[in-house]
Amino acid sequence: MNAVLIALLLLPLLGAAATLVPRAFGADPAIRGRRALQFGTAVTGAVLLLSIALAAGFDHDHPARMQATTDVSWIPALDVRLHLGVDGVSLPLLVLTALLSFLCALYSTRRLPDGPGTPSPLAFTGLLLLLQVGMLSTFAVLDLLLFFIAFEIVLIPMYFLIARWGGEGRGPAANRFILYTLLGSAVMLLGLLLLGSKAGTFDMTALAARHGTGLSHTTQVLAALAIGLGLAVKAPMWPLHSWLPDAHTAAPTAGSVLLAGVLLKMGTYGFVRVVLPSAPDGAHTLAPYLGALAAIGIVYGSLACLALARPGAKGDLKRLIAYSSVGHMGFVLLGIATLTPVGINGALFANIGHGLITGLLFFLVGAIKDRYGTADLDSLAGATTATGAALYGRAPRLGGLLAFAAVASLGLPGLAGFWGELLAMFGSFHPAAGLQRPTYLVFMALAGLGTLLTAAYLLTVVRRVCMGDPAEAPRPTTTGAIADVKPYEAAAWTPLAALTVLAGLWPALLLGLSAPAVKSLLGGG
Repeated sequence: MNAVLIALLLLPLLGAAATLVPRAFGADPAIRGRRALQFGTAVTGAVLLLSIALAAGFDHDHPARMQATTDVSWIPALDVRLHLGVDGVSLPLLVLTALLSFLCALYSTRRLPDGPGTPSPLAFTGLLLLLQVGMLSTFAVLDLLLFFIAFEIVLIPMYFLIARWGGEGRGPAANRFILYTLLGSAVMLLGLLLLGSKAGTFDMTALAARHGTGLSHTTQVLAALAIGLGLAVKAPMWPLHSWLPDAHTAAPTAGSVLLAGVLLKMGTYGFVRVVLPSAPDGAHTLAPYLGALAAIGIVYGSLACLALARPGAKGDLKRLIAYSSVGHMGFVLLGIATLTPVGINGALFANIGHGLITGLLFFLVGAIKDRYGTADLDSLAGATTATGAALYGRAPRLGGLLAFAAVASLGLPGLAGFWGELLAMFGSFHPAAGLQRPTYLVFMALAGLGTLLTAAYLLTVVRRVCMGDPAEAPRPTTTGAIADVKPYEAAAWTPLAALTVLAGLWPALLLGLSAPAVKSLLGGG
Protein backbone atom coordinates (compact mmCIF):
# COMPACT_ATOMS: atom_id res chain seq x y z
CA MET A 1 0.00 0.00 0.00
CA ASN A 2 2.96 2.36 0.37
CA ALA A 3 3.33 2.25 -3.43
CA VAL A 4 -0.31 3.31 -3.74
CA LEU A 5 0.27 6.31 -1.45
CA ILE A 6 3.40 7.34 -3.36
CA ALA A 7 1.53 7.06 -6.67
CA LEU A 8 -1.29 9.12 -5.15
CA LEU A 9 1.15 12.02 -4.70
CA LEU A 10 3.29 11.54 -7.82
CA LEU A 11 0.47 11.25 -10.33
CA PRO A 12 -0.89 14.82 -10.03
CA LEU A 13 2.67 16.16 -9.77
CA LEU A 14 3.59 14.51 -13.07
CA GLY A 15 0.30 15.68 -14.54
CA ALA A 16 1.05 19.27 -13.55
CA ALA A 17 4.51 18.97 -15.10
CA ALA A 18 2.98 17.65 -18.34
CA THR A 19 0.93 20.84 -18.74
CA LEU A 20 4.22 22.74 -19.13
CA VAL A 21 4.55 21.11 -22.58
CA PRO A 22 1.63 22.64 -24.54
CA ARG A 23 2.49 20.87 -27.78
CA ALA A 24 1.79 17.54 -26.12
CA PHE A 25 -1.90 18.48 -26.16
CA GLY A 26 -2.06 19.49 -29.82
CA ALA A 27 -1.13 22.42 -32.03
CA ASP A 28 -4.60 23.93 -32.36
CA PRO A 29 -5.43 26.10 -29.28
CA ALA A 30 -9.09 25.01 -29.15
CA ILE A 31 -8.23 21.31 -29.31
CA ARG A 32 -5.37 21.82 -26.86
CA GLY A 33 -7.68 23.44 -24.31
CA ARG A 34 -10.30 20.72 -24.56
CA ARG A 35 -7.69 17.98 -24.24
CA ALA A 36 -6.09 19.72 -21.26
CA LEU A 37 -9.38 19.79 -19.35
CA GLN A 38 -10.03 16.15 -20.19
CA PHE A 39 -6.49 15.31 -19.11
CA GLY A 40 -7.07 17.01 -15.75
CA THR A 41 -10.27 15.01 -15.26
CA ALA A 42 -8.47 11.76 -16.13
CA VAL A 43 -5.58 12.44 -13.73
CA THR A 44 -7.79 13.48 -10.83
CA GLY A 45 -10.06 10.51 -11.55
CA ALA A 46 -7.08 8.16 -11.35
CA VAL A 47 -6.04 9.79 -8.07
CA LEU A 48 -9.57 9.26 -6.73
CA LEU A 49 -9.40 5.57 -7.67
CA LEU A 50 -6.03 5.29 -5.91
CA SER A 51 -7.47 6.90 -2.77
CA ILE A 52 -10.37 4.43 -2.83
CA ALA A 53 -7.87 1.58 -3.21
CA LEU A 54 -5.92 2.98 -0.27
CA ALA A 55 -9.09 3.11 1.83
CA ALA A 56 -10.05 -0.43 0.78
CA GLY A 57 -6.61 -1.80 1.68
CA PHE A 58 -6.46 0.09 4.97
CA ASP A 59 -6.45 -2.12 8.07
CA HIS A 60 -9.65 -0.90 9.70
CA ASP A 61 -9.00 -3.03 12.76
CA HIS A 62 -5.95 -0.92 13.62
CA PRO A 63 -6.73 2.66 12.51
CA ALA A 64 -4.39 4.15 15.12
CA ARG A 65 -1.36 2.58 13.44
CA MET A 66 0.42 4.40 10.62
CA GLN A 67 -0.06 2.40 7.43
CA ALA A 68 1.24 2.57 3.86
CA THR A 69 4.41 4.08 5.29
CA THR A 70 7.56 5.17 3.48
CA ASP A 71 10.54 6.42 5.48
CA VAL A 72 13.79 7.30 3.68
CA SER A 73 16.43 9.92 4.37
CA TRP A 74 16.05 13.17 2.41
CA ILE A 75 18.33 15.79 4.03
CA PRO A 76 20.70 13.89 6.35
CA ALA A 77 22.38 17.03 7.71
CA LEU A 78 19.06 18.16 9.21
CA ASP A 79 17.72 14.65 9.80
CA VAL A 80 14.80 15.44 7.51
CA ARG A 81 13.21 12.30 6.12
CA LEU A 82 10.76 11.57 3.33
CA HIS A 83 8.27 10.05 5.73
CA LEU A 84 4.76 9.26 4.51
CA GLY A 85 1.85 7.39 6.04
CA VAL A 86 -1.88 7.42 6.81
CA ASP A 87 -4.00 6.59 9.82
CA GLY A 88 -7.63 7.00 10.81
CA VAL A 89 -7.23 10.78 11.11
CA SER A 90 -5.70 11.45 7.69
CA LEU A 91 -7.38 8.79 5.53
CA PRO A 92 -10.85 10.45 5.33
CA LEU A 93 -9.23 13.79 4.47
CA LEU A 94 -7.18 12.20 1.69
CA VAL A 95 -10.29 10.64 0.15
CA LEU A 96 -12.25 13.91 0.53
CA THR A 97 -9.44 15.85 -1.19
CA ALA A 98 -9.27 13.38 -4.07
CA LEU A 99 -13.06 13.43 -4.48
CA LEU A 100 -13.45 17.22 -4.49
CA SER A 101 -10.50 17.66 -6.87
CA PHE A 102 -12.02 15.20 -9.33
CA LEU A 103 -15.47 16.81 -9.13
CA CYS A 104 -13.97 20.26 -9.72
CA ALA A 105 -12.01 19.00 -12.72
CA LEU A 106 -15.11 17.25 -14.09
CA TYR A 107 -17.26 20.35 -13.60
CA SER A 108 -14.65 22.57 -15.26
CA THR A 109 -14.63 20.53 -18.47
CA ARG A 110 -18.05 22.02 -19.23
CA ARG A 111 -17.85 25.25 -17.23
CA LEU A 112 -14.33 26.68 -17.32
CA PRO A 113 -14.23 29.88 -15.22
CA ASP A 114 -14.08 33.15 -17.10
CA GLY A 115 -11.12 35.46 -16.78
CA PRO A 116 -9.62 38.57 -18.34
CA GLY A 117 -8.63 37.99 -21.94
CA THR A 118 -8.74 34.44 -23.28
CA PRO A 119 -9.02 31.77 -20.55
CA SER A 120 -6.20 29.23 -20.63
CA PRO A 121 -7.52 25.71 -19.96
CA LEU A 122 -3.95 24.36 -19.94
CA ALA A 123 -2.82 26.74 -17.19
CA PHE A 124 -6.02 26.11 -15.22
CA THR A 125 -5.45 22.35 -15.36
CA GLY A 126 -1.81 22.66 -14.31
CA LEU A 127 -2.66 24.86 -11.34
CA LEU A 128 -5.49 22.56 -10.26
CA LEU A 129 -3.18 19.53 -10.32
CA LEU A 130 -0.41 21.37 -8.46
CA LEU A 131 -2.96 22.44 -5.86
CA GLN A 132 -4.00 18.81 -5.47
CA VAL A 133 -0.37 17.79 -4.87
CA GLY A 134 -0.06 20.23 -1.97
CA MET A 135 -3.39 19.29 -0.42
CA LEU A 136 -2.78 15.54 -0.56
CA SER A 137 0.81 15.87 0.68
CA THR A 138 -0.29 17.87 3.73
CA PHE A 139 -2.37 14.94 4.94
CA ALA A 140 0.23 12.28 4.06
CA VAL A 141 3.62 13.59 5.24
CA LEU A 142 4.98 12.76 8.70
CA ASP A 143 7.94 15.14 8.92
CA LEU A 144 7.56 18.68 10.28
CA LEU A 145 9.53 20.36 7.49
CA LEU A 146 7.79 18.34 4.80
CA PHE A 147 4.49 19.32 6.41
CA PHE A 148 5.46 22.99 6.12
CA ILE A 149 6.49 22.60 2.47
CA ALA A 150 3.24 20.83 1.60
CA PHE A 151 1.30 23.44 3.57
CA GLU A 152 2.88 26.17 1.43
CA ILE A 153 2.61 24.49 -1.98
CA VAL A 154 -1.12 25.20 -2.10
CA LEU A 155 -0.71 28.97 -1.78
CA ILE A 156 0.70 29.76 -5.23
CA PRO A 157 -1.83 27.82 -7.35
CA MET A 158 -4.75 29.09 -5.27
CA TYR A 159 -3.44 32.66 -5.60
CA PHE A 160 -3.39 32.40 -9.40
CA LEU A 161 -6.76 30.65 -9.56
CA ILE A 162 -8.29 33.61 -7.72
CA ALA A 163 -6.25 36.33 -9.45
CA ARG A 164 -6.58 34.93 -13.00
CA TRP A 165 -10.01 33.28 -13.05
CA GLY A 166 -11.78 35.10 -10.23
CA GLY A 167 -14.62 37.59 -10.40
CA GLU A 168 -14.91 41.20 -9.38
CA GLY A 169 -12.25 42.26 -6.87
CA ARG A 170 -10.07 39.25 -7.64
CA GLY A 171 -6.78 41.17 -7.44
CA PRO A 172 -7.13 42.57 -3.90
CA ALA A 173 -8.73 39.30 -2.72
CA ALA A 174 -5.84 37.22 -4.04
CA ASN A 175 -3.28 39.60 -2.54
CA ARG A 176 -4.95 39.51 0.87
CA PHE A 177 -5.13 35.72 0.74
CA ILE A 178 -1.43 35.31 -0.02
CA LEU A 179 -0.26 37.95 2.49
CA TYR A 180 -2.31 36.61 5.40
CA THR A 181 -1.35 33.00 4.83
CA LEU A 182 2.33 33.71 4.16
CA LEU A 183 2.66 35.79 7.33
CA GLY A 184 0.93 33.07 9.32
CA SER A 185 3.16 30.43 7.77
CA ALA A 186 6.31 32.38 8.67
CA VAL A 187 5.31 32.32 12.33
CA MET A 188 4.39 28.64 12.06
CA LEU A 189 7.80 27.80 10.60
CA LEU A 190 9.50 29.35 13.63
CA GLY A 191 7.37 27.17 15.90
CA LEU A 192 8.12 24.02 13.90
CA LEU A 193 11.87 24.73 13.99
CA LEU A 194 11.72 25.37 17.73
CA LEU A 195 9.83 22.15 18.34
CA GLY A 196 12.07 20.03 16.11
CA SER A 197 15.37 21.48 17.35
CA LYS A 198 14.49 21.15 21.03
CA ALA A 199 13.14 17.63 20.59
CA GLY A 200 16.06 16.55 18.41
CA THR A 201 13.81 15.22 15.64
CA PHE A 202 11.37 16.48 13.04
CA ASP A 203 9.62 13.13 12.82
CA MET A 204 5.95 13.64 13.69
CA THR A 205 5.36 10.05 14.79
CA ALA A 206 8.37 10.15 17.14
CA LEU A 207 7.18 13.46 18.60
CA ALA A 208 3.69 12.06 19.12
CA ALA A 209 5.09 8.95 20.82
CA ARG A 210 7.12 11.08 23.25
CA HIS A 211 4.08 13.21 24.02
CA GLY A 212 6.14 16.20 25.12
CA THR A 213 8.73 14.27 27.10
CA GLY A 214 12.01 16.20 27.25
CA LEU A 215 10.43 19.53 26.32
CA SER A 216 10.07 22.24 28.95
CA HIS A 217 6.73 23.86 29.62
CA THR A 218 7.96 27.17 28.17
CA THR A 219 9.17 25.51 24.98
CA GLN A 220 5.85 23.73 24.55
CA VAL A 221 3.84 26.92 25.08
CA LEU A 222 5.96 28.92 22.63
CA ALA A 223 5.87 26.14 20.03
CA ALA A 224 2.12 25.63 20.40
CA LEU A 225 1.50 29.38 20.17
CA ALA A 226 3.64 29.93 17.07
CA ILE A 227 2.42 26.84 15.23
CA GLY A 228 -1.14 27.49 16.32
CA LEU A 229 -1.13 31.05 14.96
CA GLY A 230 -0.09 29.84 11.52
CA LEU A 231 -2.70 27.10 11.57
CA ALA A 232 -5.39 29.47 12.87
CA VAL A 233 -5.00 31.77 9.85
CA LYS A 234 -5.70 28.87 7.50
CA ALA A 235 -8.51 27.42 9.68
CA PRO A 236 -9.72 30.34 9.73
CA MET A 237 -10.14 31.41 13.34
CA TRP A 238 -11.70 34.70 14.37
CA PRO A 239 -10.19 37.38 14.25
CA LEU A 240 -7.69 36.05 11.68
CA HIS A 241 -10.44 35.26 9.20
CA SER A 242 -10.81 38.53 7.29
CA TRP A 243 -9.06 37.22 4.15
CA LEU A 244 -11.68 34.49 3.70
CA PRO A 245 -14.88 36.34 2.64
CA ASP A 246 -13.08 38.31 -0.08
CA ALA A 247 -11.23 35.23 -1.34
CA HIS A 248 -14.43 33.17 -1.54
CA THR A 249 -16.45 35.93 -3.15
CA ALA A 250 -13.86 36.52 -5.86
CA ALA A 251 -12.73 32.92 -6.43
CA PRO A 252 -14.10 30.82 -9.31
CA THR A 253 -16.44 27.99 -8.39
CA ALA A 254 -13.72 25.32 -8.37
CA GLY A 255 -11.48 27.56 -6.25
CA SER A 256 -14.25 28.20 -3.72
CA VAL A 257 -15.07 24.49 -3.47
CA LEU A 258 -11.45 23.49 -2.79
CA LEU A 259 -10.77 26.46 -0.53
CA ALA A 260 -13.72 25.63 1.72
CA GLY A 261 -13.66 21.87 1.29
CA VAL A 262 -9.95 21.21 1.79
CA LEU A 263 -7.71 24.22 2.49
CA LEU A 264 -9.55 25.23 5.65
CA LYS A 265 -9.17 21.64 6.94
CA MET A 266 -5.38 21.84 6.64
CA GLY A 267 -5.26 24.24 9.57
CA THR A 268 -7.44 22.21 11.92
CA TYR A 269 -5.69 18.99 10.86
CA GLY A 270 -2.37 20.56 11.90
CA PHE A 271 -3.71 21.18 15.40
CA VAL A 272 -4.65 17.51 15.80
CA ARG A 273 -1.60 16.04 14.06
CA VAL A 274 1.17 18.36 15.33
CA VAL A 275 0.22 20.58 18.26
CA LEU A 276 -1.83 18.29 20.53
CA PRO A 277 0.46 15.22 20.57
CA SER A 278 3.84 17.01 20.29
CA ALA A 279 3.29 19.85 22.77
CA PRO A 280 0.50 18.68 25.10
CA ASP A 281 1.38 21.02 27.97
CA GLY A 282 1.42 23.99 25.62
CA ALA A 283 -1.89 22.91 24.11
CA HIS A 284 -3.41 22.57 27.60
CA THR A 285 -2.28 26.08 28.53
CA LEU A 286 -3.64 27.68 25.36
CA ALA A 287 -6.82 25.56 25.05
CA PRO A 288 -9.15 27.97 26.94
CA TYR A 289 -8.08 30.86 24.70
CA LEU A 290 -8.61 28.74 21.60
CA GLY A 291 -12.05 27.76 22.91
CA ALA A 292 -12.98 31.39 23.60
CA LEU A 293 -11.99 32.54 20.11
CA ALA A 294 -13.80 29.57 18.59
CA ALA A 295 -17.02 30.39 20.46
CA ILE A 296 -16.79 34.04 19.41
CA GLY A 297 -16.23 32.93 15.82
CA ILE A 298 -19.34 30.76 15.90
CA VAL A 299 -21.57 33.64 16.98
CA TYR A 300 -19.77 36.24 14.86
CA GLY A 301 -20.03 34.19 11.67
CA SER A 302 -23.74 33.58 12.23
CA LEU A 303 -24.48 37.26 12.96
CA ALA A 304 -22.56 38.32 9.86
CA CYS A 305 -24.65 35.91 7.80
CA LEU A 306 -27.87 37.22 9.33
CA ALA A 307 -26.85 40.75 8.41
CA LEU A 308 -26.16 39.71 4.81
CA ALA A 309 -29.40 37.73 4.53
CA ARG A 310 -31.76 40.52 5.55
CA PRO A 311 -33.72 42.31 2.80
CA GLY A 312 -32.08 45.45 1.48
CA ALA A 313 -28.58 44.49 2.64
CA LYS A 314 -27.39 43.73 -0.92
CA GLY A 315 -25.72 40.63 0.49
CA ASP A 316 -23.77 38.33 -1.82
CA LEU A 317 -24.72 34.65 -1.49
CA LYS A 318 -21.11 33.49 -1.94
CA ARG A 319 -19.98 35.93 0.74
CA LEU A 320 -22.69 34.67 3.08
CA ILE A 321 -21.54 31.06 2.70
CA ALA A 322 -17.95 32.20 3.30
CA TYR A 323 -18.95 33.78 6.60
CA SER A 324 -20.89 30.64 7.46
CA SER A 325 -17.59 28.75 7.18
CA VAL A 326 -16.14 30.95 9.93
CA GLY A 327 -18.94 29.77 12.20
CA HIS A 328 -18.77 26.11 11.17
CA MET A 329 -14.99 25.96 11.55
CA GLY A 330 -15.49 27.53 14.97
CA PHE A 331 -17.18 24.29 16.01
CA VAL A 332 -14.15 22.36 14.77
CA LEU A 333 -11.78 24.56 16.78
CA LEU A 334 -14.03 24.31 19.85
CA GLY A 335 -13.95 20.51 19.66
CA ILE A 336 -10.14 20.61 19.49
CA ALA A 337 -9.99 23.04 22.42
CA THR A 338 -11.78 20.57 24.70
CA LEU A 339 -8.73 18.24 24.50
CA THR A 340 -11.08 15.27 24.88
CA PRO A 341 -11.49 12.28 22.53
CA VAL A 342 -15.17 13.14 22.13
CA GLY A 343 -14.55 16.76 21.19
CA ILE A 344 -11.66 16.03 18.84
CA ASN A 345 -13.57 13.24 17.11
CA GLY A 346 -16.42 15.70 16.69
CA ALA A 347 -13.98 18.21 15.18
CA LEU A 348 -12.67 15.66 12.69
CA PHE A 349 -16.20 14.59 11.76
CA ALA A 350 -17.23 18.24 11.33
CA ASN A 351 -14.23 18.73 9.03
CA ILE A 352 -15.54 16.08 6.64
CA GLY A 353 -19.16 17.16 6.96
CA HIS A 354 -18.30 20.78 6.25
CA GLY A 355 -16.20 19.78 3.25
CA LEU A 356 -19.07 17.84 1.70
CA ILE A 357 -21.84 20.32 2.45
CA THR A 358 -20.03 23.58 1.76
CA GLY A 359 -18.48 22.13 -1.38
CA LEU A 360 -21.99 21.38 -2.60
CA LEU A 361 -23.20 24.86 -1.59
CA PHE A 362 -20.47 26.60 -3.55
CA PHE A 363 -21.19 24.44 -6.60
CA LEU A 364 -24.86 25.42 -6.36
CA VAL A 365 -24.19 29.12 -5.85
CA GLY A 366 -21.83 29.10 -8.83
CA ALA A 367 -24.59 27.58 -10.96
CA ILE A 368 -27.14 30.11 -9.72
CA LYS A 369 -24.77 32.98 -10.50
CA ASP A 370 -24.19 31.59 -14.00
CA ARG A 371 -27.94 31.49 -14.65
CA TYR A 372 -28.99 34.80 -13.10
CA GLY A 373 -25.78 36.74 -13.73
CA THR A 374 -25.61 37.70 -10.06
CA ALA A 375 -25.35 36.26 -6.55
CA ASP A 376 -26.97 39.31 -4.96
CA LEU A 377 -29.63 38.09 -2.55
CA ASP A 378 -31.98 41.01 -3.13
CA SER A 379 -31.92 40.43 -6.87
CA LEU A 380 -32.43 36.69 -6.47
CA ALA A 381 -35.30 37.14 -4.02
CA GLY A 382 -37.06 39.59 -6.34
CA ALA A 383 -36.71 37.47 -9.47
CA THR A 384 -40.35 36.29 -9.61
CA THR A 385 -41.94 35.39 -12.93
CA ALA A 386 -45.17 34.04 -14.30
CA THR A 387 -43.78 30.53 -14.04
CA GLY A 388 -43.52 30.64 -10.27
CA ALA A 389 -41.47 32.18 -7.50
CA ALA A 390 -37.68 32.18 -7.79
CA LEU A 391 -35.89 28.82 -7.95
CA TYR A 392 -38.74 26.50 -6.98
CA GLY A 393 -40.78 27.74 -9.92
CA ARG A 394 -38.01 28.27 -12.43
CA ALA A 395 -35.56 25.41 -11.69
CA PRO A 396 -37.16 23.11 -9.09
CA ARG A 397 -34.35 20.56 -8.89
CA LEU A 398 -31.75 23.29 -8.42
CA GLY A 399 -33.92 24.90 -5.76
CA GLY A 400 -34.45 21.57 -4.02
CA LEU A 401 -30.72 20.89 -3.93
CA LEU A 402 -30.05 24.33 -2.46
CA ALA A 403 -32.66 23.73 0.24
CA PHE A 404 -31.15 20.29 0.96
CA ALA A 405 -27.63 21.71 1.31
CA ALA A 406 -28.92 24.52 3.53
CA VAL A 407 -30.69 22.23 6.00
CA ALA A 408 -27.63 19.95 6.02
CA SER A 409 -25.46 22.97 6.84
CA LEU A 410 -27.69 24.04 9.71
CA GLY A 411 -27.19 20.63 11.33
CA LEU A 412 -30.40 18.72 10.64
CA PRO A 413 -30.21 15.30 12.36
CA GLY A 414 -29.65 12.53 9.86
CA LEU A 415 -27.28 14.60 7.70
CA ALA A 416 -23.52 15.11 7.91
CA GLY A 417 -23.66 18.54 9.55
CA PHE A 418 -25.24 17.22 12.76
CA TRP A 419 -22.78 14.89 14.45
CA GLY A 420 -19.65 17.01 14.43
CA GLU A 421 -21.29 20.02 16.04
CA LEU A 422 -23.11 17.86 18.57
CA LEU A 423 -19.90 16.09 19.66
CA ALA A 424 -17.97 19.37 19.84
CA MET A 425 -20.57 20.78 22.24
CA PHE A 426 -20.69 17.54 24.19
CA GLY A 427 -16.90 17.71 24.57
CA SER A 428 -17.34 21.22 25.97
CA PHE A 429 -19.79 19.86 28.53
CA HIS A 430 -17.01 17.62 29.92
CA PRO A 431 -13.64 19.16 28.95
CA ALA A 432 -10.30 17.52 29.74
CA ALA A 433 -9.01 17.37 33.28
CA GLY A 434 -7.49 20.65 34.42
CA LEU A 435 -9.68 22.83 32.21
CA GLN A 436 -12.29 25.02 33.89
CA ARG A 437 -15.65 23.38 33.30
CA PRO A 438 -17.74 26.55 33.95
CA THR A 439 -15.77 28.36 31.25
CA TYR A 440 -16.40 25.60 28.77
CA LEU A 441 -20.09 25.53 29.66
CA VAL A 442 -20.21 29.18 28.56
CA PHE A 443 -18.51 28.16 25.31
CA MET A 444 -21.10 25.41 24.87
CA ALA A 445 -23.94 27.87 25.45
CA LEU A 446 -22.51 30.27 22.85
CA ALA A 447 -22.14 27.38 20.41
CA GLY A 448 -25.77 26.43 21.04
CA LEU A 449 -26.79 30.02 20.32
CA GLY A 450 -24.78 29.78 17.13
CA THR A 451 -26.80 26.77 15.96
CA LEU A 452 -30.02 28.77 16.38
CA LEU A 453 -28.60 31.73 14.47
CA THR A 454 -27.36 29.37 11.76
CA ALA A 455 -30.84 27.96 11.32
CA ALA A 456 -32.23 31.51 11.16
CA TYR A 457 -30.02 32.78 8.35
CA LEU A 458 -30.06 29.58 6.28
CA LEU A 459 -33.85 29.30 6.42
CA THR A 460 -34.05 32.97 5.47
CA VAL A 461 -31.84 32.28 2.45
CA VAL A 462 -33.98 29.32 1.40
CA ARG A 463 -37.17 31.34 1.77
CA ARG A 464 -35.86 34.29 -0.22
CA VAL A 465 -33.93 32.49 -2.97
CA CYS A 466 -36.04 29.39 -3.46
CA MET A 467 -39.51 30.84 -2.86
CA GLY A 468 -39.00 34.51 -3.62
CA ASP A 469 -39.93 37.33 -1.30
CA PRO A 470 -43.44 38.75 -1.89
CA ALA A 471 -42.54 41.82 0.16
CA GLU A 472 -39.96 42.82 -2.44
CA ALA A 473 -40.81 44.32 -5.79
CA PRO A 474 -40.03 41.95 -8.66
CA ARG A 475 -36.85 42.95 -10.42
CA PRO A 476 -36.43 40.23 -13.07
CA THR A 477 -33.68 40.46 -15.62
CA THR A 478 -35.10 37.47 -17.50
CA THR A 479 -38.52 35.86 -17.68
CA GLY A 480 -39.67 32.30 -17.84
CA ALA A 481 -37.93 29.14 -16.75
CA ILE A 482 -34.17 28.88 -16.53
CA ALA A 483 -32.02 25.81 -17.13
CA ASP A 484 -32.43 23.28 -14.34
CA VAL A 485 -29.69 20.88 -13.22
CA LYS A 486 -27.64 19.83 -16.25
CA PRO A 487 -26.14 16.34 -16.65
CA TYR A 488 -22.56 17.43 -15.94
CA GLU A 489 -23.75 19.33 -12.88
CA ALA A 490 -25.65 16.29 -11.62
CA ALA A 491 -22.50 14.19 -12.07
CA ALA A 492 -20.48 16.66 -9.98
CA TRP A 493 -23.06 17.24 -7.25
CA THR A 494 -24.70 13.85 -6.70
CA PRO A 495 -21.71 12.25 -4.89
CA LEU A 496 -21.62 15.13 -2.39
CA ALA A 497 -25.35 14.92 -1.68
CA ALA A 498 -25.22 11.14 -1.33
CA LEU A 499 -22.22 11.22 1.02
CA THR A 500 -23.89 13.93 3.10
CA VAL A 501 -26.78 11.53 3.74
CA LEU A 502 -24.49 8.53 4.25
CA ALA A 503 -22.30 10.28 6.82
CA GLY A 504 -25.37 11.54 8.66
CA LEU A 505 -27.05 8.14 8.84
CA TRP A 506 -23.86 6.12 9.44
CA PRO A 507 -21.51 8.27 11.55
CA ALA A 508 -19.59 5.18 12.71
CA LEU A 509 -18.09 5.04 9.23
CA LEU A 510 -15.88 8.02 10.15
CA LEU A 511 -15.87 7.84 13.94
CA GLY A 512 -14.71 4.24 13.87
CA LEU A 513 -11.61 5.37 11.98
CA SER A 514 -10.79 8.48 13.98
CA ALA A 515 -11.59 7.40 17.57
CA PRO A 516 -8.67 4.96 18.12
CA ALA A 517 -6.24 7.29 16.31
CA VAL A 518 -7.32 10.26 18.44
CA LYS A 519 -6.84 8.29 21.66
CA SER A 520 -3.36 7.37 20.50
CA LEU A 521 -2.49 10.99 19.67
CA LEU A 522 -3.72 12.07 23.11
CA GLY A 523 -1.46 9.53 24.78
CA GLY A 524 -4.08 6.86 25.34
CA GLY A 525 -6.38 9.19 27.27
